[in-house]
This record gives sequence, C-alpha cells and structure tokens, in this order.
Amino acid sequence: MRRLAHRWVCRFVGDGLAGPGIWRRGLVLAACALVLAAAMRLHAHVPNAIGNVGSLAETFLPWFGLLVPVILLAALVRRSATAVIVGLLPAFVWAGQFGGLLSDKTDPTADGDLTVVTHNVNAQNVDPAGTAREVAALGADLVALEELTESAAPVYERTLASTYRYHSVQGTVGLWSKYPLREVEPVDIRLGWTRAMRATVEAPFGDVKAYVAHLPSVRVRLDAGFTARERDRSADALGEAVAKERQERVVLLGDLNGTMNDRALRAVTSQMRSTQGAAGSGFGFSWPASFPMARIDQIMVRGVEPVSSWTLPETGSDHLPVAARVTVR
Repeated sequence: MRRLAHRWVCRFVGDGLAGPGIWRRGLVLAACALVLAAAMRLHAHVPNAIGNVGSLAETFLPWFGLLVPVILLAALVRRSATAVIVGLLPAFVWAGQFGGLLSDKTDPTADGDLTVVTHNVNAQNVDPAGTAREVAALGADLVALEELTESAAPVYERTLASTYRYHSVQGTVGLWSKYPLREVEPVDIRLGWTRAMRATVEAPFGDVKAYVAHLPSVRVRLDAGFTARERDRSADALGEAVAKERQERVVLLGDLNGTMNDRALRAVTSQMRSTQGAAGSGFGFSWPASFPMARIDQIMVRGVEPVSSWTLPETGSDHLPVAARVTVR
C-alpha cells in the first residue's frame, strides 16, 4: 500500500515537472470550488424572489462545508494542481464563517444567575407526561414550551406543577417559572391565533422580560420552493414587539423555524444575541431530533450576558430541547 501511494505521489509530482497538464486539468472542479466559495461568502445576495432560495441556502449553510473535501479529493484523483489550490478557497471561507463555532465559548469563571430552556414538545407527541417529566428533571429556572395542544397542555400543567409554582399557557405556547410572573399577555405575530407570549419574571436579582414564540413552519416543495412567507411575516412582527420592549433585560425562547443565518429573521437577530453563538460549543443543531441538521430552536438575549449554552438529549419530541445559563445582575 505504501509503495502504491509513493508511486501515485511521484506520478503526480512528475506530471507537474514534465509539463503544464497538471495546471490545465480540473478546470471544471476549480469552477465548482469558486461557485461554492461565492455561495458561502455571498449568501446574503442569493435572491429570495424565486422559491426563497436564499433563505433555504442559509438554513443549511454550515453543511456546504461537506462539499469541500469532495472537491479536494476529486482534484487529487484528477491530479489537478489548479483544482487543489482553488479548492482550498471554500475551505478558508467556511472556516472564517463557522470555525469560531467549533470552539467552546463557555465562561468557566461565571456561574450565571438564570438557567432557561426552550422545547418544542411536538403536537403529535404520544407521551406528553414523559416529556414533561424529563423537562422537569432539567432543573431550569424558566421553561418555555411550544406546540402545546388543547389536550396535552393540561398534562404538562399537572406534571410540571410540583417543580414550577408559576406558569401561563397562551394559545399553543407556555412559560413555566420558579419565580413569580406578572404582566403576562399574548404577542400578536400576525397569524390570527396565539403562538407567542411575554411575561415579566420577578427574579431575585432583577426583573427579566421573557418572550416565548413559535413562528410558522416552513416547507420545501418542488412546485413552490421554500415556502416561508407566513414565517417571515411573523418574524417581522416579533421583531417589532421586541424593539418596542422597554424592559432592558430580555430573553427570547422559542422555535423560530429558522437559523441565525437566515435573513428572514433579521428583524429579531439584528437586535438580540444568540446564546449558542456567544457562549456555546459547536453548532447546537436541534432539529430533527433523530439527526439534527439545523438549529431552529433559539435562545436569544438582550441586556443579559450568556455564560453557557447547550443542546439537551431527546425527550420523545421531534425537536431537541436547548438550554442556556445567563448572568442578569
């Protein structure tokens, strides 16, 4: 095997010394590498006019990096120096955009004041009581649940009652707290029914305004592309509500059906920080639970400092719960 590899390397280098063939081959691969690098670096300019292609690409943007080793391997097989060199360009672009997420940004010197969890419990969950018990066992100070059905909501209320003295369910979202809640009200995100709420949490180290939101689902269809118009409209409405919020300390918990890269969520992401991006380790993908490919469940903050952020194990839902610890005072 070693002799075969040595022979292949010598042949590769020999071709380069013998003539220009090593530079002329693989021009198509080099072009593919340039397109990939451009798509990752200039994703904000990919138009959404047809099928929301831009938002679709931004949802799964980190996975574009998997194409880099494919191009480089093909370039080596093709023995093309041009393709190898150009193929490194998308690797550098990916590292510049996502390399920082691979490091652990947890602050080991800070304990934090408040642990928060958000979890889409899935309307089709066959064991809501089991999911509720797993959520209660997490020991968070605040728990936001989304996709509560009329029949399952009482199950969560009963099961979580011993752990959380205070709670409120508004439409299909709910907030459970170890601290008193006041000024609880639904938030209009232009759907015609309630899928968002807010409440002031009377924490011992200062009031915090907690928002819980479940933005409309998106679909990928061959005849319509990435259908996300309702989600986009609701994201704008949620962003407007947060922008008008007078409380300095704000925590947003929920299933936003979009990633931090998705331009459609800019009304929200432009004014809040992702706890995963600021204090997490890795990408923190949360959906689908069986093989997470995107982080569409978000914890975002304004006026508080993220200390750590992580993804939790499966509970029987099609989403993973996500958690964060923040410093408030």
